[in-house]
Amino acid sequence: MLNSRTLVIIKRELQTRLLSKSFVLMTVSIPILLFIIIGIQGFLMNYESDKGTNLRIVSVNTAILEKVKKSFDGKNFQKENNYNIMIDSLSGESLESYWKKYKGELLSNKLNGIIFIPDSSLRVGQNSKEKLLIYYSSNPKNFTILSKIKGPLNEALVDNYFKDKSLSKEDISYARAGIDFNTQRVSEKENAEEEGYGKTILAMLFAFLLYFSLLIIGMMVMRAVVEEKSNKIIEVLLSSVSSRELMTGKILGAAITGTMQMAIWLIPVIVVISTSWFTLPSEVTVDIHFSLIVYYLFNYFIAIVTFTGLFAAVGSMFDNDQDAQSGVWPITMLIMIPFFISMTIQKDPDNTIARIASLFPFSSLIVMPGRLTTTNVPLWEFMLSIIISIGTMLAMFPVAAKIYRVGILWTGKKPSFAEVIRWVKYKY
Repeated sequence: MLNSRTLVIIKRELQTRLLSKSFVLMTVSIPILLFIIIGIQGFLMNYESDKGTNLRIVSVNTAILEKVKKSFDGKNFQKENNYNIMIDSLSGESLESYWKKYKGELLSNKLNGIIFIPDSSLRVGQNSKEKLLIYYSSNPKNFTILSKIKGPLNEALVDNYFKDKSLSKEDISYARAGIDFNTQRVSEKENAEEEGYGKTILAMLFAFLLYFSLLIIGMMVMRAVVEEKSNKIIEVLLSSVSSRELMTGKILGAAITGTMQMAIWLIPVIVVISTSWFTLPSEVTVDIHFSLIVYYLFNYFIAIVTFTGLFAAVGSMFDNDQDAQSGVWPITMLIMIPFFISMTIQKDPDNTIARIASLFPFSSLIVMPGRLTTTNVPLWEFMLSIIISIGTMLAMFPVAAKIYRVGILWTGKKPSFAEVIRWVKYKY
């Protein structure tokens, strides 16, 4: 497979790609684009449109209303976002008539909500629903507002509940406080080590880079094949080399270029873990071994060879980009689904879906790097994942080569699925 003609094609691909403006542009723009996407996502997740919120808090119990007023006074969100908290005593008026009186304001958003504190929420009883408040609003699922008012309201309810129980302010403060965890990772090292969010961020970074680069490089290879086929350049090339040698050269050229590009993107990570030039906050400290970077690049090379082979095979089947785009979606799904899994397993990298996906053909190439970054993967799972990944590459390469060999000279109507299966079954 790797003869002199294949090496010439690899050299040509490297010269074409490495010296092109698109290579420099992608190398610089992808990390910038990634940070922009993460920044926009972070901005949207943290964006709050609750400035100028108007709320009415009502109850029959005047004592709890005093506690509520005291609890809300001085809260940062009330000052910063201009929350206007109005306290009303519901005496001599039914709850239904009260909220209907303000229905017009609720519908016009002049009033964001009415919170009713029933007596049943002030005591513990067999027939009472503990701390169940009623919230009237035209947008009752506004979690930005709800998340901010839950704390002060709970604080008022706790203070009211313990007011006659001879407890000190310190006791009540302790009862109101939640808990936090100082997470310590236990590994083969002698001592446990405190762990923050650094590895989770790094795992997400690996997944994003894999996802974007596999799709972009795969699409570039597919379009190059379609262009050579439509321009009849492929017929000239096949007069000097075989289709297998041509495809091998293209794929390895793309894989080497992509791996070099990925290595450049990972230079900041390498600098952070191997030097003391940068001091990160303890909650985002990245403590990984350099061997993980080596494994990631090795895994990425296998992924590039595997997926670009499939993209090249799809490109050889069609005469134009539009038809090729319609035929490439199964391969795109093989990349997108593992990417979604790798994004969602950060809560528990050792759950069943994560473990199966990291040992499944194709998905192991994208899911296992994330698991390996965030948890202690058993050695047998790690080795089995590598074997499965290499086995997938070796199994798919001949299949892609057979499709490429016939498809590259196929013109006219689009091949059917049955015809493609017949190409794979050909014996050469």
